[in-house]
Amino acid sequence: MIKITLPDGSVREYEKGTTPLQVAQRISEGLARNVLAARVNGEIWDATRPLITDSTVTLLTWNDDQGKSTLWHSSAHLLAEALEALYPGIKFGIGPPIDNGFYYDVDLGDRQLSPEDFKKIEDKVLELARQNNPYLRKEVSKSEAIAYFKEKGDEYKLDLIKDLTDGNITFYQQGQFTDLCKGPHIPSTGFIKAVKVMSIAGAYWRGDEKNKQLTRIYAITFPKDKELKEYLLLLEEAKKRDHRKLGKELELFTFSEKVGMGLPLWLPAGASLRERLVQFMQRAQIKAGYLPVITPHIGHKQLYVTSGHYEKYGADSFQPIKTPQEGEEFFLKPMNCPHHCEIYKSKPRSYKDLPLRLAEFGTVYRYEQHGELHGLTRVRGFTQDDAHLFCRQEQIQEEFCKVIDLVLYVFRALDFTDYTAQISLRDPNNKTKYIGSDENWQKAEEAIILSAKEKGLRTTTVLGEAAFYGPKLDFMVKDAIGRKWQLGTIQVDYNLPERFELEYTGSDNQKHRPVMIHRAPFGSLERFVAVLIEHCAGKFPLWLTPEQVVVLPISEKYNDYAKKVLDLLKNYDIRGLIDDRNEKIGRKIRDTEVKKVPFMLIVGEKEEAENMVSVRKQGDGDVGSMSTESFANLINKEIEEKLATF
Repeated sequence: MIKITLPDGSVREYEKGTTPLQVAQRISEGLARNVLAARVNGEIWDATRPLITDSTVTLLTWNDDQGKSTLWHSSAHLLAEALEALYPGIKFGIGPPIDNGFYYDVDLGDRQLSPEDFKKIEDKVLELARQNNPYLRKEVSKSEAIAYFKEKGDEYKLDLIKDLTDGNITFYQQGQFTDLCKGPHIPSTGFIKAVKVMSIAGAYWRGDEKNKQLTRIYAITFPKDKELKEYLLLLEEAKKRDHRKLGKELELFTFSEKVGMGLPLWLPAGASLRERLVQFMQRAQIKAGYLPVITPHIGHKQLYVTSGHYEKYGADSFQPIKTPQEGEEFFLKPMNCPHHCEIYKSKPRSYKDLPLRLAEFGTVYRYEQHGELHGLTRVRGFTQDDAHLFCRQEQIQEEFCKVIDLVLYVFRALDFTDYTAQISLRDPNNKTKYIGSDENWQKAEEAIILSAKEKGLRTTTVLGEAAFYGPKLDFMVKDAIGRKWQLGTIQVDYNLPERFELEYTGSDNQKHRPVMIHRAPFGSLERFVAVLIEHCAGKFPLWLTPEQVVVLPISEKYNDYAKKVLDLLKNYDIRGLIDDRNEKIGRKIRDTEVKKVPFMLIVGEKEEAENMVSVRKQGDGDVGSMSTESFANLINKEIEEKLATF
């Protein structure tokens, strides 16, 4: 018998060899019908894989992100089976799940796919899904794997096998298709009820432009046809909210090929919005005891060798900057933290100096591949609302909790109400990805787990998503149409202080090593603004929007009164402009609605005579008439309530 610990803490005994799916069946047949995979001791397993030792088991369904990912991974195999049936001789690269669906890279030989082929592929996938074939896992030797794909003539799978270790290779088979895969997969194809091929693109094998270009087929599946229809409606709404489209319409930012791909240019309205975000954060940081610093955009190569960023990020950095001095190399900085370590080290520190909180809106640079660039969400130069807290061991918990408070304050001010905190830990089975001792990692991970619990956060735990120098707490936010974004991160780091030999003198007059907390509530300003645009469809919170008010004179006769109104509003720090075009008032109202300005103040003969304004709220229509002073007080009261003291 083996003991199985369930998420509620209960422990049950089962016969050795019992599968997670059988555990589900003994709990409830209804639950079993929805189980897609299982988390076993932190790893994702097939629900049909036997349990042979005492284990902690979480059953995963479509409602879990890892359940969705498993269904989409399995769907990639089903897509491959359909393609092999339709296009004999096809060869396969990789087919992973992604945030929304999955893709498979394939070599079609001389054939080409077009959108006209999508329906045929979808029909074949559903035909195979209805066969309800099980996904069967089989462990194979390296020689067996090589022999199988040599016979199939698939050089891409053979190339993948070269990097694998004998004894750790598995095949998965469903129906007439067998693939090289470590899994996991859903129990059978019958869970897949709806499919949509979304698009095709070119993709170089292994991302190397020197290799052959394959066809990448993007698709998505669902366990119910209704969910596919809802998803397609969501996509239509997402198109309307696309930050690239709205950013152009609202004149917030642009890109120039001459400046360089992935390097955004902020236009006046966008720069104004961005600056208000910066000022908002700076005010909160000053109240929380942060000290502002500024560091250069470049650093000596040795700085990043010391920090470990050169080893971990070297391939994603721009090429080194060589100087006339022989052997001297600089890099555009990929991170701000090494610079902040050197600021800490600039003078002796005492335990009385800690915690020391250094904050900077620092611009960093990473060389993202051309195909990965996407508006403001994936760029090559971006500004982080970065801060590094240097503290004593006994201060970690309190400081971490204070940072959580700051992140939640940001979310409240910007109307992000639906979020979870992802505890991102080290992969215990692949420690080569990380730096530092097991002891330090354990202390850092415990600090995050305890802080999240103390603040009552709704959390999920994911192995393998930690930064290379420490675990982190990532805030996963759902926007207005239900999409999930990672916004805000807090990380505990014992390793950089060691690498930079940071010290402070303790109360015992001995030297001690501080602990670092990295934090960025926005993450990056570029990505945060992109998400914010799509979350509010360009209708920004009143305190943040570039223009809060447009004054609309009914005719040219009232332009002077409109200017008087605007001048008075400026005395109340209210941002606005006058639409004095020679257009009918209806046209001016429609144009202002499109620009998503929160308030319109219509002025004409009656308003001028009574020293009033006629107020119209964006999306809601007429509010009524009031004095300019009353309107200004109304706006400022609304803003004060939203930005209640941090």
